[in-house]
Amino acid sequence: MAQALRVLVGCETSGRVRRAFAARGHDAWSCDLLPAEDGSNRHLVGDIRDMLHMGWDLLAVMHPPCTRLCNSGVRWLHEPPKHAPKEATDEERAAWPDLGRAARLAVMWRLLEEGASLFSACWGAPITRVAIENPVMHRHAAERLPADLPRPQIVQPWWFGEPFFKATGFYRRGLPPLTPTNRLTPPKPGTEEHKAWSAIHRASPGPDRWKIRSRTFAGVAEAIAEQWGGHAEREAAA
Repeated sequence: MAQALRVLVGCETSGRVRRAFAARGHDAWSCDLLPAEDGSNRHLVGDIRDMLHMGWDLLAVMHPPCTRLCNSGVRWLHEPPKHAPKEATDEERAAWPDLGRAARLAVMWRLLEEGASLFSACWGAPITRVAIENPVMHRHAAERLPADLPRPQIVQPWWFGEPFFKATGFYRRGLPPLTPTNRLTPPKPGTEEHKAWSAIHRASPGPDRWKIRSRTFAGVAEAIAEQWGGHAEREAAA
């Protein structure tokens, strides 16, 4: 095998992408504000922005706080939610029931600015190969992001042998688009099988819903490690 790559998998607690890279012999680490679900000692707890200058060959940011950037979150910039968002501070969550509409909107716009700042820092990291997962963004988010940001590649889990619907965008710098590895045939709308494939979108509300919705599918993780890791190896050996 070629020399092992130093890979940082940002904003990941499941460890799936980290383990996929590690299984191929790479020096792979994950990081997040929360500890790793698998208890790995190859997980850094902290702000990813503090880790971008540690000499990585490849950065894959899998689940940055995207709720404030994606189309599904734009409505809260015009009419704030009844309940405080999970990204709000403890003080804001405690005060939320008593905050007026203007104060709540101010919090939502601040969270948008913070999300855009984090995304921009990762995109501009001093790393040759970068991929950032994010859904299609609304115009307020796009206005706050780097001008050189390309259109994302939109992939589906069923391209990689996973019978689920979940459109996922990857913004890439120095990396090729992912190639489907085991494209399945989606079931017809209205069938029970179609409902099963929609389980991510139909997940019941609850404290762990965000984990279920954000966890990378195994087939996608394997494709990322094999294809992007292989691409980086070939470039390093050239």
